[in-house]
Amino acid sequence: MILFNFNSEPECNDWNTINDVVMGGVSESRFEYSGASTAVFTGAVSLKNSVGFASVRSAPSLYDLRNYKGLKLRVRGDGKQYKMNLKTDTDLDGVQHQATFDTKRNEWTEISIAFIDFVPMFRGGRVNHAPAVDASSVCSFGFLISSKQEGLFRLEIDWIGVYP
Repeated sequence: MILFNFNSEPECNDWNTINDVVMGGVSESRFEYSGASTAVFTGAVSLKNSVGFASVRSAPSLYDLRNYKGLKLRVRGDGKQYKMNLKTDTDLDGVQHQATFDTKRNEWTEISIAFIDFVPMFRGGRVNHAPAVDASSVCSFGFLISSKQEGLFRLEIDWIGVYP
């Protein structure tokens, strides 16, 4: 089942960027419609001020995904490593569950991430003793680039779905 397919500009407008400027950094990013039925997450990560991340998050909406094993997405990357984020509350800050995936430069790739592989994180650190992601109450989806990957980045997203 496809959750997001980015076939039009309005489907991309419901996603908001959150960059390291909230912590004194200077990284920047955009999330926009490509004009070719995909979304593009682009920008530049800066390690100035010892921070260094860019992210984007979908608008809050409740998704009951308990009957699925995980997410599947089709992306074309730049060879860098990204993280997929899931939130189960509508707070701007707080615990989010993350899973890392690699991209191949200029090559479309389908990525499958089991819900069990999402790790609870808060401000870049793992949260010990936090519960596993509750797939019955996912409120938002997001992408993050960090891990000292300074410089320009580009991640094109065809669709995001779930698999049984």
